[in-house]
Amino acid sequence: MLNFFALWTSHNPQYCGLDTMKRRGIKWALTKLIMTFSTSTAVATTALLPTICNASGEWSGNVAVEVRSFAHTPSFSDQHDDYLSISAQPEYFFEWDNGKQSFLFIPFVRIDQHDKERTHADIRELAWIKASDVWELRAGIRKVFWGVTESQHLVDIINQTDAIENIDRENKLGQTMINLALIQDWGTLDFFVLPGFRERTFAGREGRLRTQPPVDTDNTVYEASNKNKHTDLAIRWSHFIGDWDVGISHFYGTSRDPRFTINTDRSAIIPNYDIINQTGLSLQTVVNDWLWKLEMISRNGHENHYTALTGGFEYTLVGIINTQADLGIISEYLYDNRDEAATTPFQNDIMLGARFTLNDVQSTEILAGLIFDIDNNGHLFNLEASRRLGDAWKLNLEIRTFSNINSLNDPLYSSRNDDHLQIELAWYF
Repeated sequence: MLNFFALWTSHNPQYCGLDTMKRRGIKWALTKLIMTFSTSTAVATTALLPTICNASGEWSGNVAVEVRSFAHTPSFSDQHDDYLSISAQPEYFFEWDNGKQSFLFIPFVRIDQHDKERTHADIRELAWIKASDVWELRAGIRKVFWGVTESQHLVDIINQTDAIENIDRENKLGQTMINLALIQDWGTLDFFVLPGFRERTFAGREGRLRTQPPVDTDNTVYEASNKNKHTDLAIRWSHFIGDWDVGISHFYGTSRDPRFTINTDRSAIIPNYDIINQTGLSLQTVVNDWLWKLEMISRNGHENHYTALTGGFEYTLVGIINTQADLGIISEYLYDNRDEAATTPFQNDIMLGARFTLNDVQSTEILAGLIFDIDNNGHLFNLEASRRLGDAWKLNLEIRTFSNINSLNDPLYSSRNDDHLQIELAWYF
């Protein structure tokens, strides 16, 4: 690896004229490319770097301090009442070739006071994009989002969930990919080649919001013979048809959702990653002040087939009480035909929520939601609020509570005592 880097720099003298920070950044990125894609792919990619070296990019990002305080005594003796952590997510972006080519780099790191598993780092994005009028080619480590509903995103399957960050499944790990998008009048057709697999992250023994017994990621089981080296494939067509936003996708490869088994001495839960085929549909349309949404999947894997869907609406009251504030009323139904055998807690549930937007210069927003389990009468409440403080600071608040979670088979049972308040203060640059 060092010989390769020395060879590249000797053929790219402009590298030596860069400032120290930029040279270190390029060397780090090259190292990651070699480790991730293999040396041959990295050699091809670095052909772009003479252009990159001469480009003028922009740094941005944030550094944040987060406090989690739990309301109840921990369920397990090695857990704690309060957790302090710091995180950083810088972003480097630049473009050249009259905006037709661009490079994006977004690393992420968190250091947690107690949970060693939550102390982790990831490359969220490290990607090159080449664009034309009718196609785009994107290669590297990227994040791709599919979905329209609020309570969960069934069709969002490209990236693995960074569950150690938050159990709401909104945080994702970077995924190595080559993505070709064909942009035509009849819609956008995306092809994905996804080499390599990322395991889901889980809280450690000292972490809250974890299972009992803890998840043992050292003994993960794969259906694929080449384990986490399997290359997955995906395709998605998306288009606006009248007032409808339509997306149809298919994914073949290692499931991002592990199936859990318990080890022989019952001291740990073992994640099992199966090979699956998943077809997804997302629909969204606006009718006056109503926003209607639907996500549906059909999945085959591990000798079974199931269907799941999430659908509902958001009705917006604009300018409530003669102010500039808006209030959105949200309702969704969550269904999974596996019933109690589902690996998700949401197999027959109703979500009711509200989105309050002040539309002020501080971008104040509040989103609250309550999910009712129709079968077991359990409740999951979540509130998220955010507000900018000046030009460079942002305050984020989250409250999550678990009520009437009494069934041992409920995936949320181990978190029944984990009601908590989370406050984050972030500085943006």
